Amino acid sequence: MIMPRTQSEYENIVYETELFFSDSTPLINADKHGGRPYEERPQQKAMAIAVAETFSNNKCLCVEAPTGVGKSFAYLIPAIHYSVKSSKPVVISTETINLQEQLIEKDIPILKELLDMEFTSALAKGRANYLCRRRLNMSTGEHQGEYLPQNSMMPEIERIKDWASISEDGSLSDLDFEPSSGVWQCVCCENGNCFGPKCKSFRSCFYWSARKKWEKVDLLVANHALFLTDLKMKIEGELEGGILPQYSAVIFDESHQLETGAAKHLGTRINEAGLYYFLNKLFNPSKGRGLLIRPGEQAIKLRELVQNTYNYVSTFFNNARTNLADWDDSQKRIHSPFFVEDTLTGQLALLERGMEEYLDSQDDKDYKMELEMQLQRCRSYKRSIFDFLKMNAEDSVYWVECDENSIKQTISFNYSPLNIAEILNNNLFSDTIPIVLTSATLSVANNLNFYRKRVGFSGRELILDSPFDYTRQAKIHIIKKMPEQADKKYHHALAHYIKYYVSHSHGKAFVLFTNYNSLKKTVQLTRTFFEEKDITLLIQGEGISRSKMISIFKEDINSVIFGTSSFWMGVDVPGEALSNVIITKLPFSVPSEPLIEARLDKIKAEGGNPFIEYSLPEAVLKFKQGIGRLIRSKLDTGIIAILDNRVITKRYGKVFLDSLPPCPIMIG
Repeated sequence: MIMPRTQSEYENIVYETELFFSDSTPLINADKHGGRPYEERPQQKAMAIAVAETFSNNKCLCVEAPTGVGKSFAYLIPAIHYSVKSSKPVVISTETINLQEQLIEKDIPILKELLDMEFTSALAKGRANYLCRRRLNMSTGEHQGEYLPQNSMMPEIERIKDWASISEDGSLSDLDFEPSSGVWQCVCCENGNCFGPKCKSFRSCFYWSARKKWEKVDLLVANHALFLTDLKMKIEGELEGGILPQYSAVIFDESHQLETGAAKHLGTRINEAGLYYFLNKLFNPSKGRGLLIRPGEQAIKLRELVQNTYNYVSTFFNNARTNLADWDDSQKRIHSPFFVEDTLTGQLALLERGMEEYLDSQDDKDYKMELEMQLQRCRSYKRSIFDFLKMNAEDSVYWVECDENSIKQTISFNYSPLNIAEILNNNLFSDTIPIVLTSATLSVANNLNFYRKRVGFSGRELILDSPFDYTRQAKIHIIKKMPEQADKKYHHALAHYIKYYVSHSHGKAFVLFTNYNSLKKTVQLTRTFFEEKDITLLIQGEGISRSKMISIFKEDINSVIFGTSSFWMGVDVPGEALSNVIITKLPFSVPSEPLIEARLDKIKAEGGNPFIEYSLPEAVLKFKQGIGRLIRSKLDTGIIAILDNRVITKRYGKVFLDSLPPCPIMIG
């Protein structure tokens, strides 16, 4: 919930912030508490004062703070003073786990040592991250066959039970092993499957203990997914179902991901695999397990109904696949209602009525709660599938997506609002409480117009310059002689220049691609070279997780990463390990992707220029993100190789060049 407040009691926040960042700043002693040796950074002080003024004046602020500014301390200091005075937490929302961990485990503890004041903090996690004691007890009790889809899950369940008896946190990250997702789903907390204060385990409940703590802390660190899920609940009027407590202000770090996150979490996804999982929870005929294995005529009839529903689900999604058989990509935009006949929601309605009747005859409260949860899911699937087929949501984009990683290639139905800016402007940037948006890359051509328009931001803006000396620390190489990307010689030229630049740095390079097909072709042309040079080649999509790839890369300085979109941002590798960033192609989004296509169509329908107003500035921001991987500290040096000559052969290339850091450019 958002709580307004008066201004007078907050006027000295600016003074307190200025005092902290004065010549005698406590940050001088940060290295004694695990921080970096102090460096005076005018940009950090300017940002801190701007954030303090934003809090004091109850306004909104958008600030681009390049890497090295020290933006976390810049917003934490005024946030601490503000939250203590307001008696409501300030929410700090991030996109990545890495930044959450940095704030909770490093930055905030340092400030607790340096500040002459008391304040508290906590990390907010979604409900499913916590163990439910009630569900664990049911999974280990006499009716475990009803709650566990497979008997083979019991060894992991027993390990979780042993851990639960000693865990203070009860969250998945505290568990000393990684359980299978199916096991954790059987024992974790779920929305709509909770007795709350009426539960026998309420006083020792991990989730509700965490929720109580969140309400009392000064700083609450969350992620964008959790915040936006909470915001959606409040927009839809589900106040009691909200996740976060009443907060006094919000700071979005890594806010360049805000529009993408909002499109995902304010929309809806209906997964075929999820439907099968829901039915298996009720009754899995091949395993003879599920909630409905209890004896009785009603249970038998309901099991038959579930088995019939399996067939309806299979037929429905197979028909959807058949109707979309001509799609070449993993996504297909839907333009007309009922692209597939609705043969499923009627069957789900029958299952819903059968479950309601069966529920009325049950006395076991725990058992009824589990059934009630599945009944809610049945209703949700019925409503969501019908709404999708009817295309009920206005100003939205609809598409079907194929999960190519699944064995059966299951599909999902998706829709997302196109008026994200309007939604956020009305529900977030409404001057009710202070909101701060910050990231290292928000501006295009030295202005924030594109970003402001995309997220509906209205408020003050600030663009800070970099504290790094790019003229000394980095050089940019642009290859003018690259063939056209449609030319059959293109990938051979790409491989040639990658080998050339990697040889100069003997590894220590990120090679950034915009699509996986190009990456795979280039791997085929360069793999032998890396083997001969004894350079470790780490390839995204070949069975190693992103975090593991980065860990190996940091330890083995003679290594190279071939990565796609996820490596263009959110990766921090300071020092010698990364001395070379190779941009293979300007990162324009694929215009045929449903969400991108719909955004471009919307701009065109409103009389705008889709390329100038969206495609170009969005690509520039991704480009800046990729470039930003190289210099992460004042000691870093290296080169940036751009293997796409459009930056100098096309008129729009000047926008990319104008967004480069001020360092020497060599064209060859």
